[in-house]
Amino acid sequence: MTAITITPQPRTRLRMTARGRRVFTALAAFPVAACVAVAVISGGGALASRDAGADPASFSTVVVGAGDSLWSIAERVAPSSDPRDVIDDIARLNALDGVAVSAGQELAIPTRYTADGQ
Repeated sequence: MTAITITPQPRTRLRMTARGRRVFTALAAFPVAACVAVAVISGGGALASRDAGADPASFSTVVVGAGDSLWSIAERVAPSSDPRDVIDDIARLNALDGVAVSAGQELAIPTRYTADGQ
């Protein structure tokens, strides 16, 4: 009988090149980037207004006339209030990005101001 000697083979190490590390990092980061992109795109889409506690029955509407501005509407609906506060509340209730309004546009006015001016 002859004895067979088995010599253990040295274990090969996986060597990553710089390109391999970049590819591996990109593959690992892709799901995270995709989740962030989806969250950014769909975030806040369900909000009807910027005011979280807006009660649908707590406002009346005014139609913007030719030459009207938010300032003139604020002075008309709430003559005893500071127009800047009224404009801020109207813009928040209507989710306006700026102060520009156009003729025929319907604006919601908080009832606390409409009771003042009418």
